[in-house]
Amino acid sequence: MFGGGCPEPAVLFVRSRRVFLGASAVTVQHPGFALVMCGKTANIRMNFNDDHFALFELRRTFRLDIPLLDRRYREIQAQVHPDKFAQAGDAERRLSLQWATRANEAYQTLKNPLSRAQYLLRIAGQDVGAENNTAMPEDFLLEQMEWREAVAEARLGREQGELEHLHLRLKQQMTGRYEQLAVLLDDRHDYPSAADLVRRLMFLEKLLFEIDDAMAALEA
Repeated sequence: MFGGGCPEPAVLFVRSRRVFLGASAVTVQHPGFALVMCGKTANIRMNFNDDHFALFELRRTFRLDIPLLDRRYREIQAQVHPDKFAQAGDAERRLSLQWATRANEAYQTLKNPLSRAQYLLRIAGQDVGAENNTAMPEDFLLEQMEWREAVAEARLGREQGELEHLHLRLKQQMTGRYEQLAVLLDDRHDYPSAADLVRRLMFLEKLLFEIDDAMAALEA
């Protein structure tokens, strides 16, 4: 017997997932969870020890296949979304919510390049030191001051075109930095240098947010 009274199901293989089909039971096993439907009863068995990449069956790399991540995330949410367990017991509904939340947190972490880099460094045992290592090279700090002065002047002068130009310049600079980060993480495995670059990118991401905020204020 299988699943608390369900007939022993047949086994099919769909990519790396195992799908069990029986007269009154359907089980979908993912590397991070198993979803069991038996009549109106549902059960989710979770493995929270899996890292975010394993959850979505992706290689542990910074150069991530984002469309594939999107597809795997939709597949998981389609299987464990709480709406699918509305008629299940309290324990199953709670587990469904926990797993849907777990998948969403993992997805948001990997989707964003900065948080993905931070997560990879944490897996590698490299502390980014964002809270206790705020010291940055003088030339970098001077550059940040110049950027902020330019943003403040454009905002005060209500120069939308200048803000858009600053936004484009900064995005181009950040794209180059993220390409450097990919080399450090995926090719060289130089985690201390990658951590230093991540700290710089945190400054740049904050600056980009300030430019976006200034542009939104002028459009309001």
